[in-house]
Amino acid sequence: MKVNFFTPTREYLEKKDEFNKAISDVLESGNFIFGSQVSELEEEIKKYTGAKHAVAVASGTDALLISSHALGFKDGDEIITSPFTFLASTSCIAKLNAKPVFVDIDENTFNLDADKIEERITSKTKSILPIHLFSQMADMDKIMDIASKHNLTVLEDAAEAFGMQWGGSINKFRHSGTIGDIGIYSFFPTKTLGGYGDGGMIVTNNDTLAETARMLRVHGASKKYHYDYIGYNSRLDSIQAAVLLVKLKYIDNAIEHRQKVANWYKDRLSDLEYIKLPTIKGNQKPVFYAFNTLVEKRDELNNYLKENEIGTSIYYPIPLHLQKCFNYLGYKKGDFPVAEKLSNKALALPIYPEITENEVDFVCETIRKFYSK
Repeated sequence: MKVNFFTPTREYLEKKDEFNKAISDVLESGNFIFGSQVSELEEEIKKYTGAKHAVAVASGTDALLISSHALGFKDGDEIITSPFTFLASTSCIAKLNAKPVFVDIDENTFNLDADKIEERITSKTKSILPIHLFSQMADMDKIMDIASKHNLTVLEDAAEAFGMQWGGSINKFRHSGTIGDIGIYSFFPTKTLGGYGDGGMIVTNNDTLAETARMLRVHGASKKYHYDYIGYNSRLDSIQAAVLLVKLKYIDNAIEHRQKVANWYKDRLSDLEYIKLPTIKGNQKPVFYAFNTLVEKRDELNNYLKENEIGTSIYYPIPLHLQKCFNYLGYKKGDFPVAEKLSNKALALPIYPEITENEVDFVCETIRKFYSK
């Protein structure tokens, strides 16, 4: 049996008529940039997340860079973030000549260890950039308390976290991306809400940040040919917005299916001593964008699964502080032991709403066979 790590075709075939109509409507309108679908998607994202503003852009990476620019990251500013994430979470800092300052992660959640943030704060610290990874959000209660205490801004990287909600100590659930000063989502095809190409969204409750982001996405223009900033060309295509509007109608159902798949894995693998399954910490509503495990003999297991036509992914094989592009920061091996340990053990298994229970059974049986050898 072949089990893909991810496939968009099943969802497309299930809702083929809706997707085809949405795309053909854009083609017939001839309005491919900032068409009505883009503004409609922004409105629907606002309704779903409770954010005051939503600004559509061309990718999650652009959303991070534009948000960083809007927050005023610049030469000499220090931004506290995690070394265990995708490059874009930190390149947005470096591209503005600010300095990424890494803090190690929590072994159980893969997220920034909020208890270690304050020891890294200096007079140059400007912001905290937490990343909500795989299935859950970082500890936003602690992060927001620290930010308030030290007068720092917070940029939430919720690229993987669409639909996740933080209840925290006050038991008032708020969507990822809407708790800090500004937040972002990615609509890369594999994401919980994914398009048929690149796409991203900035959300904020701050009027000034929203206005700045809207200008920055169109070369910094306040109106056509009037430039307040040197900005970017980052516009979400109307076709992508149309596809996302179809998917957004079914997002809660998709999230429920992801939870069901996660439960299948937990039921079938919980007794294996060689594999550590995801655990949710804090008062929050998780979303299993990925089912990331910690396993013994990771590379050998990964090869064995691939030999049996099971797709996997390794998030992330090299922490950012050890990447060549960040050599100038002066970090070395051993500086962030938890991130380094997890980078050698993390293995993500296939999870998406359309995967079948039989396919999950096959994945789990194959894992069991590997460890019984």
